[in-house]
Amino acid sequence: MTGDPLLSINNITKAYPGVVANSDVSFQIQPGEVHALLGENGAGKSTLVKMIYGLVRPDSGSMTFRGAAYAPPEPRVARSTGVAMVFQHFSLFEALNVAENIALGMENPPKQRDLAKRIREVSEAYGLPLDPDRLVGDLSAGERQRVEIIRCLLQDPKLLIMDEPTSVLTPQEVEILFHTLRKLAAEGTSILYISHKLEEIRALCDEATILRLGKVVGTCTPRDTSAAEMAELMVGKSLATPARDNAELGEVILKVAGLSVEPSNPFGTPLRHIGIELRAGEVLGIGGVAGNGQDELLAALSGEVTTAPGTITLNKTPIGDKGPNERREMGILCAPEERLGHAAAPDMSLVENALLTARQRKNLADSGFVNWGATRAYAEKVIADFDVRTPGPDNVARSLSGGNLQKFVIGREILQDPTVLVVNQPTWGVDASAAADIRQAILDLAQKGAGVIVISQDLDELLEVSDNFAALNEGRLSNVRTTRDLTMETIGLMLGGAHDMHDLDEEAIHAEA
Repeated sequence: MTGDPLLSINNITKAYPGVVANSDVSFQIQPGEVHALLGENGAGKSTLVKMIYGLVRPDSGSMTFRGAAYAPPEPRVARSTGVAMVFQHFSLFEALNVAENIALGMENPPKQRDLAKRIREVSEAYGLPLDPDRLVGDLSAGERQRVEIIRCLLQDPKLLIMDEPTSVLTPQEVEILFHTLRKLAAEGTSILYISHKLEEIRALCDEATILRLGKVVGTCTPRDTSAAEMAELMVGKSLATPARDNAELGEVILKVAGLSVEPSNPFGTPLRHIGIELRAGEVLGIGGVAGNGQDELLAALSGEVTTAPGTITLNKTPIGDKGPNERREMGILCAPEERLGHAAAPDMSLVENALLTARQRKNLADSGFVNWGATRAYAEKVIADFDVRTPGPDNVARSLSGGNLQKFVIGREILQDPTVLVVNQPTWGVDASAAADIRQAILDLAQKGAGVIVISQDLDELLEVSDNFAALNEGRLSNVRTTRDLTMETIGLMLGGAHDMHDLDEEAIHAEA
């Protein structure tokens, strides 16, 4: 693409105590260009886009937008200039409808009737149909993302920033999103796209800027560059594919029978007659579109929600009525999807967060007194073993990038040598190198004889690490299938609710017809 750039970043630097987030960063985005911003967790991507959107001010350097000096002091100014952003974590109120949520993000919203009409027009025009009267709490993850995108499009942006936009989408929803983004680019809207899914980058983006440790280390044209080459540019080394020796499965260590649980909130999904038999050394992958009972299943297995004693047994001992602390002591450890607020306390240090879940199994307290020396040593071991990028263990959890906090949370559980580990979205928002390390750690844990349940929306991840696979749909779990026998077509049918072999055979016959 030629001509004057839409956005120019010129020698931008931003430092925080103990870390330089961005160091002398420069690049340009052309009108109508889909530009990828790539880098490991902690490479400086989030800080950079926050400066573009007016959430953070640079220490030095400058920006120009459409040829004029650009230094937004707050997001409102960025939006009025023509910059919009769809964040990785949705900022929506479940109890409000679509139109009400969109109105909250507008400076001068029109009357609800006029806004609802505009929402229908814009959403239909871009292939993202939305009903403005539906409650957000009733929407799927993909539909919620549509709300965020339409809210941005109603501002008529010249630059749309998207941070990990496909992390909660099905393959079909990803295709719809990409169609929309290509249409926007063809109309002249520029898109700054952040993702760790490198094949998506290759399919969508025109150019890419690669950051490493806060510096620009290269640029490339994604369609002419392999995913492996881009990953190596990001991390500075070649990546190993996670692997383990032939899996030898042992006896059943965790059994779930007839598990039915009502959701704890009005927008949750009830679990219905869940059955699981997990063997020692087995990695069981559970796939499903967001909102089909994943959070409820993890809560039931972790003990956050208790059930009848016999519904869950660990090594033939009934544990359904036991809480999280008792289950942890017995060997069931869990890592939930939501990092901040659920897996980790945002304003507590990493030392304190290590104590929260490892107190019993790592003997970090005695007679009510915390052994802070041992706790600090354990937090430091997690940081070292899982390459958590942080100035030190005294930093609070919210100060870490999402991917680095994820590495800390997963490492904190794995290093406790659980009998059973249940993890929801283990590599969500994590870069290619860290994802490979986390998957290898899961395989190593299973190799040592632990049973692992991996709940994930990343089908490639599940096929890579799992011995067996089941699909969660509307709170019901399909029959378990051997992973090596599965195709993407079969998995798609299972995710859609075809729960047994008869259903799958019937669906296949109809598809061929």
